[in-house]
Amino acid sequence: MKNFWTRAASAVVYVVLFLGCIYSGALLGDKTIGGIILAAFLLFVSCGCTFEFFRIVERQGATPCKPLGYFLSFAATAALALIPVMNVGLGFATTMVVYTVFPALFAIVAIVQLWYHSEQPFRDAAYTMLPMLYAAIPLGLMPMLHNSPYNVLVMVLIMVWMNDNAAYMGGSLLGKHKMWERHSPGKTWEGTAIGVVVTLLVSVFVGPLFNSAIAWYHWLMLGFICSVVDTLGDLVESMLKRSVGVKDSGSIMPGHGGFLDRFDSLLVATPLVYVYLLLFVQL
Repeated sequence: MKNFWTRAASAVVYVVLFLGCIYSGALLGDKTIGGIILAAFLLFVSCGCTFEFFRIVERQGATPCKPLGYFLSFAATAALALIPVMNVGLGFATTMVVYTVFPALFAIVAIVQLWYHSEQPFRDAAYTMLPMLYAAIPLGLMPMLHNSPYNVLVMVLIMVWMNDNAAYMGGSLLGKHKMWERHSPGKTWEGTAIGVVVTLLVSVFVGPLFNSAIAWYHWLMLGFICSVVDTLGDLVESMLKRSVGVKDSGSIMPGHGGFLDRFDSLLVATPLVYVYLLLFVQL
């Protein structure tokens, strides 16, 4: 029971802080300042995720270039999170990142490995860049979802959180068949199915209240993406932790673990939601 109340109190603080940063522009009456506050919060989370990731892979014997990795994560989150504040053309920014910045960055990271005494330099070069791809860029996309014409970030958070809670409660009450015991012994097919159904219902009936400009079938698809990817994102992070024998990625959130534990599903769901909106809803 003590652990339950610890988890609940920690979750309340997390939700209030996150939503407070998202709506800070409206609360302060200044969209620019609000964008900066949200970007600062996400930069803090990005650095925390990068720290936890490096600590995990170092237990495998990897030696990533941590100063460069922190710089890449910080720069990626800042650049994307501040695009809505600076009103930079999204198409131009995306093209620059995909076709020029990423190849150039990997070339730089690979060259830096020449000065590192590593038995597997290309593995370490990949690990140096992975926090940027896995955590920093998805976090940087969140303000763009919030400031898009459809303003779907809060609804994405609701769908992910609803899926988590419904799957947990459904699995606790009805779960009998393990889903992926090797990576997450607690997950069951019954709990996962209940989470998907609840999330789809929430997406169809609550989504239009947030924005009626998005058709119900798009909300249904967004609910499906969030529910399925939520589960898979959690499994991916569990796979990373279990590969080095750790239970939690960190301890910053009592009862929940670290940054990666709390944001694992959002890190995978956010870019997929963004791509769906970009391709099918003309974000």
